[in-house]
Amino acid sequence: MTAVKQIEASARAQVGKGAARAVRREGRTPAVIYGGGAAPEAIALDANKTRQLIFGGHFLTTIFEIDVAGKKQRVIPRDYQLDPVKDFPIHVDFLRIAKGQTVTVQVPIHVVGQDASPGIKNGGLVQLVEHALEITVEPDSIPAAFEVSVAGLNIGDQVEAKAIALPAGARLTVGSDATIVTIAPPTVDAEPEAAAEAPAAEAKA
Repeated sequence: MTAVKQIEASARAQVGKGAARAVRREGRTPAVIYGGGAAPEAIALDANKTRQLIFGGHFLTTIFEIDVAGKKQRVIPRDYQLDPVKDFPIHVDFLRIAKGQTVTVQVPIHVVGQDASPGIKNGGLVQLVEHALEITVEPDSIPAAFEVSVAGLNIGDQVEAKAIALPAGARLTVGSDATIVTIAPPTVDAEPEAAAEAPAAEAKA
């Protein structure tokens, strides 16, 4: 399960595009905390630290405790925006969370057991149909990732969502028969066949 990470922020007195641009010029990232029955709260984060958190992986499934001038709140990122050219964060949305509350998150899929798959040994290919699985779960039970084993699978076999062990109390937002990964047949190169047919056609001529 993902651990709670600490992050410091400062309050923003002004909102809007102009105020957000001013915050970015100071090396900070504008952000908003919303939900939990309270009014939205505009904050600013250190831009470099925020970028490291985003590109460090599992950002949208990590619980953060944000400290704003000594006031701590538990939140989970809901969305973020990156500059399309320079790739630095330009805005982050956080959702307040409380004990007993559930959230819907996308949990990454990691495929394991390739060495023990007869289908792969015979030339089959792992086809990841879903790169993440969406579940509704209590924040403290969010997995960092789901490991899906293809050990023992032959070409044409597949793993469905119902085969994945969910945290206690969690539920899928997709059908339990949804295909997550399959072992696809090897790709066939048609060019050698075409090359072989060409001399035969010339001989007939």
